[in-house]
Amino acid sequence: MHLDPTLTRIAVPSKGRLQEPSESLLRAAGIKYRKRDRSLFSNVDGLKAAILFVRPDDIPLLVAEGAADMGLVGEDLVHENNCGARVEKKLDLGYGFCRLAVATRVVGGAKKVEDLRGQKIAASMSVSAREFFKKKNVDVNLLEVTGSVEIMVALGLADAIVDLVESGDTLRDNGLEVIETVAQSQAILIQTPKPRDEKLCELVVRRLRGVLTAQQYSLLEYNIHRDKLKQAEALTPGYNSPTISSCEDPDWVAVKVMVPKKQSIEVMDKLEALGASAILETLISNCRL
Repeated sequence: MHLDPTLTRIAVPSKGRLQEPSESLLRAAGIKYRKRDRSLFSNVDGLKAAILFVRPDDIPLLVAEGAADMGLVGEDLVHENNCGARVEKKLDLGYGFCRLAVATRVVGGAKKVEDLRGQKIAASMSVSAREFFKKKNVDVNLLEVTGSVEIMVALGLADAIVDLVESGDTLRDNGLEVIETVAQSQAILIQTPKPRDEKLCELVVRRLRGVLTAQQYSLLEYNIHRDKLKQAEALTPGYNSPTISSCEDPDWVAVKVMVPKKQSIEVMDKLEALGASAILETLISNCRL
């Protein structure tokens, strides 16, 4: 299968924790493609674009060098590959949250970073770890490792580790605890400085932003007596403003408004107490604001 050199290229992780949510986000944004086993790329239906399936570690460099126009990748990997100044961050994607942290033994381990001076530190992300200890002015013996970093302490290879932490369960299972956070990270959308098709890249950004925004809001619809409309609008001001329609009964109006999803139940309670009726919540799958 030939990769058309004129197609806009969007790099996504071929494996790892960001693979599934990245592909789900693209599908929700209408960026659809047929993925074949062992395929390295796939053309996007209806757009002059192709999806590249590549190792997460390679995405920052591919985008920085222009081999890919856009990429969905962990922010930690952009920094680790020294590509922060060579790519443009377009969106925070709202998933893949984790932190790079220093962890030591719960029993007998150092309790602060300064206590690690002169000790062996196993690090999965050596660039970020080296920068961190340099800023702290703490000289350590840094060991670059891959795979199960947590076991290095149990094996006696290291006194502490610097590794990505999500829930912290793996650390606890290995008798380790975080003593300091190096950096926070999440999945982001990055873009090369000179993409093949600037307008198409802008369209991709708008589509993804529409899905991400929709995930944060619900659509509320309710009827309210005109005398209570101002009070109801104070509870539901909307993204810009609510949509107000007249009901058959001239004393009543119908309101349609976006509200933050996390606040929807509380807002519904307050509307009900105000005298609103027929209060409906609808999930939003996509939007443009």
